[in-house]
Amino acid sequence: MNDSKKSAVQSPKGLALFLEEVRRSPLTVTFLAIFTGLFLGGIIAALTSEQMYAAMRVSVGEGLKVGVQAAWNTYRALFLGAFGDPAKISAAFSSGDWLQINRALSPFFESLVQATPYMFAGLAVAFGFRVGLFNIGAEGQIFVGALAAVWAGVFIKGLPAIIHAPLALLIGGLGGALWGFVPGWLKAKTGAHEVIITIMMNYIAFRLSEYLLTGYLRDPNKTTPISAPIETTAWIPRLFPDPNRFHLGFFIALGIAYLVYLLLFKTTWGFELRTVGANPNAAHYAGMNIVRSTVLTMSLSGMLAGLAGANEVLGVNRNLGVAFSSGYGFDSIALALLGHSHPLGVVLAALLFGFLRNGAIQMQLTAGIPIDIISIIQAMILAFIAAPAIIRTLYRLKPPKEVEVEIRSEGESA
Repeated sequence: MNDSKKSAVQSPKGLALFLEEVRRSPLTVTFLAIFTGLFLGGIIAALTSEQMYAAMRVSVGEGLKVGVQAAWNTYRALFLGAFGDPAKISAAFSSGDWLQINRALSPFFESLVQATPYMFAGLAVAFGFRVGLFNIGAEGQIFVGALAAVWAGVFIKGLPAIIHAPLALLIGGLGGALWGFVPGWLKAKTGAHEVIITIMMNYIAFRLSEYLLTGYLRDPNKTTPISAPIETTAWIPRLFPDPNRFHLGFFIALGIAYLVYLLLFKTTWGFELRTVGANPNAAHYAGMNIVRSTVLTMSLSGMLAGLAGANEVLGVNRNLGVAFSSGYGFDSIALALLGHSHPLGVVLAALLFGFLRNGAIQMQLTAGIPIDIISIIQAMILAFIAAPAIIRTLYRLKPPKEVEVEIRSEGESA
């Protein structure tokens, strides 16, 4: 049989095997979970539309038509708010006017701005997950990182920007590392549960920020609890003029994600950390230092979260106010789950949340849809991620091979 006939016989089989692998892949479940969450979000948007119920009084068909239109308007507004209006972008590029181009692309870049702290915070939680630690204190570590960065940006003077900005960012990361070190040390030395300790330290960080912003860090020229503006030399530079707030921190976050990937999957220490997370008893038996791994992991996790706070202060706000984080630390738990605790997955999940967050504002303004719809969509996506059996049942997907083998062996033993 010649090569052409062999390829003709083998290609259908190869395609079938490929499709079988796709159906079993966890990535397929993740994609379908996102799709299902968005689909159900459209249904909720339709059901919350008053126009749909008014049209129902005319006829069921008219009501369904109006409901579908409401869902379409919701996601259209979400898309335009997250990516920008394609017609305006095309017209801006046709005109050749840089100011118009910048203004037309600002929604897209603002979504990247919103995604940047999600990347740092998601990496923080995912890094802990990889080592079997649940860092629920990312929100507090973000606050402490922001406080440390503000201190560096306000009180350190006379440095050139090329030194001051990286130094302020580093100090912010070290602030978060300190806030992660404490629960890590308590976990390793006393056996205290990191979930309880990190939750408690969140509230300490919140109250500490309020205390400092009404005292030591407060802008003397303001009556509200807000810090003084940081020195311009400490700013993370923005890449485009106003109203575009896109800044260098986005690429720093991507670089940090790559470094986390190299650390976890390309180094001996990363292998040791993942082994500790997979089986601490086996790691201890193999001579690995569990105490050192625990403390260093929580410290590095805190540093990543601290960088999220420093990034917002130095690149976006340029000062610090009370409750500036808007829940980035708590959302980071969802990001780590959605990204399967892998740096690339976390980056993609952060981009998704960033586009949803930015698009939701425009959705509320133009379509009149409550911004809480986005929170509902995110919650449903995470519910489906946490319960993949639901997605596999809905779409009739087979379980992964190792799961199928376990089920089969249990049945045979019974």
